[in-house]
Amino acid sequence: AMRDFVALYTAEVGSDRQRLTQLHRAITGPGVLGVEYDPLAGGGAQDVFYRGSANCLSFAHLFVALARAADLDASYQWLELRPEWTRMGERVMVRMHVNVLVELGGGEHYMVDVDPRPTRDITATRRLSDRQASALYHSNIAMEALAEEQLGEAWLQAVRALQLDPATPHLWTNLGAVYRVAGQHREAEASYLYALELDPRDGSAMNNLMVLYGLEGREEERSYWEQRVAVYREANPYFHAWQGDMAAEQGDWQRALNYYREALARMPLDSGLLHSAGMAHYQLDQLAQAAHYLEQALANAVRRSEIEQYGFELAQVKRDMLAAVPSAGADAQDI
Repeated sequence: AMRDFVALYTAEVGSDRQRLTQLHRAITGPGVLGVEYDPLAGGGAQDVFYRGSANCLSFAHLFVALARAADLDASYQWLELRPEWTRMGERVMVRMHVNVLVELGGGEHYMVDVDPRPTRDITATRRLSDRQASALYHSNIAMEALAEEQLGEAWLQAVRALQLDPATPHLWTNLGAVYRVAGQHREAEASYLYALELDPRDGSAMNNLMVLYGLEGREEERSYWEQRVAVYREANPYFHAWQGDMAAEQGDWQRALNYYREALARMPLDSGLLHSAGMAHYQLDQLAQAAHYLEQALANAVRRSEIEQYGFELAQVKRDMLAAVPSAGADAQDI
């Protein structure tokens, strides 16, 4: 059925770019397959094809499969994002993101995403192999099973993920989380420590060690990792930016601005951070400062969408600045 679907919508299309466009419309169009975003809708390509909903990874499975059937060069792509945490049961999860990269030749390439992330939130990208993408599939199942306290299934899926991709640190951290909930603390400790061997800056593994040692009353070791986590977060501009975003959502613009300044002290030329600081100043009615930061954001922006957005907002701020200056006639009348 999936091959028939591809043939129906792309078989008579010669251009790679047109085939990509036709396929994307057929997958996401409400009158056709109509796949919609659902953060809880995991699974594989076939699951999404028949269900009609997908999270970022399951959508990538579907699109890669159908695109390759349409003779397109499609691969998985990992997006490094600003830190973003969500709660699942009693655990806090760090959100990660995967989409699809389609290369059409001649240096032309497109990203396909069921839940496009704002460009300011993307800090880096890298291509994933099929094995790595499959490992993420099993790891997601493991974490869902863990949230439902199905420890046997969680362990099996976490181990399967590591069989496919033993070099990714957060997969070891996830296995450690399964061991900790199962009461197997030494195995959990070993998993976290190995994750840190692979990536000494893995904040999630540090935090899990801190929690584990706290449960065991090993205060000296807990304190050590607590300090390491604090140092890691303090040095991470995106942690400060995330705190700023949370403050902004609560309408506390002064606190948000303070966090954005902390982030900019560590990464002063980031266009997204400059934009955030500028908008915080704007919300505080500090128009000159807002214009300054938005000008800097515009100067450092590289994506067309950012350039257009920042330029539009800067023009609005400047109009507001002009409107706030009383005319000479108005002054005379007031006197």
